[in-house]
Amino acid sequence: MRRADLADLTAFVAVADNLSFRAAASHIGVTPSALSHTVRQLEERLAVRLLNRTTRSVSLTDAGLRLLHRARPAVEQISRALDDLKSEQRHPFGRLRLYVSHFAGMAVIAPVWARFLSTSPTSSLKSTPTRRRATSSPRGSMPESVQKTGRPRT
Repeated sequence: MRRADLADLTAFVAVADNLSFRAAASHIGVTPSALSHTVRQLEERLAVRLLNRTTRSVSLTDAGLRLLHRARPAVEQISRALDDLKSEQRHPFGRLRLYVSHFAGMAVIAPVWARFLSTSPTSSLKSTPTRRRATSSPRGSMPESVQKTGRPRT
């Protein structure tokens, strides 16, 4: 599958769903002319007519209908997968490791963490109590393994 095939199929599905180049173009953010050109190139590559076009209407050919029934679910699934990834970027997820004194963990982290989890349930916390005194230097307050390597030892 070529890179352009997915874009072309997305364009075709948009036109087929709207039965209008103008409405489909508005929906996907391109000009009707560019969309018409894209669908025409797809038809030429496949060597089959997918749409019947007149100046006033657009309708699917039998081949276009068959392609739509197979392509629409795939295009929708890919679109949903990409939307899911985008939504994950808006919300923190994963494991947060903290190295804190027992007092800081109980007095500061615990109350804040409960509120944080209510908005980001896909996050988890691993808190490691330390007896070392925190210093004003960011390097001085990190465990030795982090200071040397830049990442915690697992």
